Parts: sequence; C-alpha cells; structure tokens
Amino acid sequence: MAIRRPGPARWLWYAAGGRLPERHREWVLHDVTSKRYLWRHAARSTVLIAPLAAVWLLLPGPLALRLVLSLMAVLVGYFYALAYADENCEHRAAKHGYAHGTAAATRKAARDEADADVHARYRARYRS
Repeated sequence: MAIRRPGPARWLWYAAGGRLPERHREWVLHDVTSKRYLWRHAARSTVLIAPLAAVWLLLPGPLALRLVLSLMAVLVGYFYALAYADENCEHRAAKHGYAHGTAAATRKAARDEADADVHARYRARYRS
C-alpha cells in the first residue's frame, strides 16, 4: 500500500494533535520514524508555538518587552517540544493504531542498519 500524505488542512489538524483517517496511517509512522523526525516534530510544534508568540507580540506595551516575551515563548516552547519529542512521537503512532514502542523500534532498526553498513566499511578499510 502506498503512503498517502495528508493535505494541508489535515496536516494542520494532525500537527495540532488531531487524529488522521486510517488511510494516512503509514504516513504517520513514516512521519515519526524518518531520519528527520526531529525536524518534522519541530515543524509540528511550530503550529502550536507560533500563535502563542504572536499573542505576546500583539499585547500592549513597549516593543522591546513584547519581543523578549515572544522570544522566551518560542525558546521555552521548542525546548519542551524537543525534550519530549520521542514520547510525543510514540503517542502519535499509538493514536494511529501502532503498538507503543513501534516508532522507537523502527528508528532503532534503521539506525542499526546504517551503523552496520558504517562498521562494515570501517572493517573493510582498516581491519583487513
């Protein structure tokens, strides 16, 4: 079965924490297990962090204070989003019908496969 990517509106719903239809199930697993899953997680987190930062910018007060408040909201938001990225990815995968631990196991298998290739090339070059 081919991986079906959601449209922009569904992706925004998914990024805000919503569940996608069953036809996007494989895409969700790909989303939380690809090589760049942390970048994807940061993009999803932006959907939640950007409106908060915008609210701080729109409040009355000195511009410098509003900019600093927005910067702090962004820094703290991304800090916590990335600190709990693995747990969040597991939750997203579980929400779409995968067993808890599937995302981490899939990422580990891909990492082990890549590491095996690197070790094989190292042994071939330096240990022969």
